[in-house]
Amino acid sequence: MAAATAEISLQSGLRYLPGRLSRAEQENLVEIIRGVVAEAPLYVPVMPGSGRPMSVRMTNCGPLGWVTDKERGYRYQPTHPVTGKPWPDIPEVLLDLWRELSGHPRDPEACLVNFYTDDAKMGLHQDRDETDFSAPVLSISLGDTCLFRIGGLARTDRTKSLKLESGDVFLLGGEGRLCFHGVDRIYPGTSTLLKSGGRINLTLRRVNP
Repeated sequence: MAAATAEISLQSGLRYLPGRLSRAEQENLVEIIRGVVAEAPLYVPVMPGSGRPMSVRMTNCGPLGWVTDKERGYRYQPTHPVTGKPWPDIPEVLLDLWRELSGHPRDPEACLVNFYTDDAKMGLHQDRDETDFSAPVLSISLGDTCLFRIGGLARTDRTKSLKLESGDVFLLGGEGRLCFHGVDRIYPGTSTLLKSGGRINLTLRRVNP
């Protein structure tokens, strides 16, 4: 692993590890994710009820994948909603990172892959579609820098903003597991990792106890 800069302290349960992955590790991970996407193509998810498309494209790997649609809403399921095929396995390099950093005895069941174009964003939300909140959500940033916003356990709590760069790792766990968070903007051209620009965000999750 990279010789990361010091971990930055936030509120209890949140861990921010800038530069956790070296450039070589990032490049290797991008190639691995390309293989995942070849097997489970990126698709455009839509919001429950309204059917409004989200601004990110997404896919998953692992026994379960997070999906959303107009009719059935947010959930985890074992198959890709477009191809109907099982999700590919979570790559070993991501399992190794989880085992090193999560502090949880069991492996993740889902890795959500979000791809952000220059104008994509993600509104403030909680990751609460899982039945087990004892494990953290481990997030990895690849590609262009984003403006990440993190708040408290209520939507109205005060928020703070951080610029997450390529190779950064962020964990929401413990008391911070259900903190509201989102992505306000992407800074185009801030990384040369992805040939056509954009940002990839990987989030590893436990779903069941």
